[in-house]
Amino acid sequence: MKVIIHDLESRYSGAIQEKCDRVVEADGKYAPCQGCFGCWTKHPASCFMKDSLQQVCRIIGQADELVIVTKNLYGGYSADIKNVLDRSIGTSTPFSTYRGRQMHHTLRYGRHDLWKVIVYGDITEGEKETFRYMAERNALNDGYQRSEVVFLSDPAKLEAVL
Repeated sequence: MKVIIHDLESRYSGAIQEKCDRVVEADGKYAPCQGCFGCWTKHPASCFMKDSLQQVCRIIGQADELVIVTKNLYGGYSADIKNVLDRSIGTSTPFSTYRGRQMHHTLRYGRHDLWKVIVYGDITEGEKETFRYMAERNALNDGYQRSEVVFLSDPAKLEAVL
């Protein structure tokens, strides 16, 4: 299953929907993570907050390919994308294991294929390096076999890289 998380304007939604199985719109119309860890322990992979991200752990957890479309924010994800990723901590468990010779949380949904980040907007070479490193680390931590980062100056060119 291919899941796309994006922070683009709604005019891009139709083109994005055609390229995947599920779409998560990072539109800011949801609460930020409260850090209660209920999605880890009390009600696994489900947030207690009843909004559009309540089941985001299950959606992301079932993705073979996760594509994140984000505006560059100083070499990091936009605030709305970061909020979605924070709310998806329930894709793992509170238990630990070794992956890639490093300690990581045990995966609730098993291994995945591709963690792909498409970054749009102005970006420096240093910020590009930060994004590449961050995507690689996020992929390893969330159980993805590989990561990829694509940089676009204009989100109108998005369809070609999805």
